[in-house]
Amino acid sequence: MGIIAFIIIGLIAGLIARAILPGKQSMGLVATTLLGMVGSLVGGLIGSLFQRNGRLFDLHASGIIMSVVGSILVLLLVGAAGRRRVHA
Repeated sequence: MGIIAFIIIGLIAGLIARAILPGKQSMGLVATTLLGMVGSLVGGLIGSLFQRNGRLFDLHASGIIMSVVGSILVLLLVGAAGRRRVHA
């Protein structure tokens, strides 16, 4: 059940991140889900930086809020890389 929950959280986080950021993101449902899943891992990494349990850079899925924050960061990085490649 863990992987199904990870996929569903990824889809929700990806949809919320795409709704928060303005502009046109041309991605389908699968790409949005992958965005949310990667964002969840990035959010988990960011969240582990603020924990004091000794495991600093553990890669784990995070809650929905940090998943959305991570998805927004990933979406901004992908958008910046896409703009840079078009102009170069």
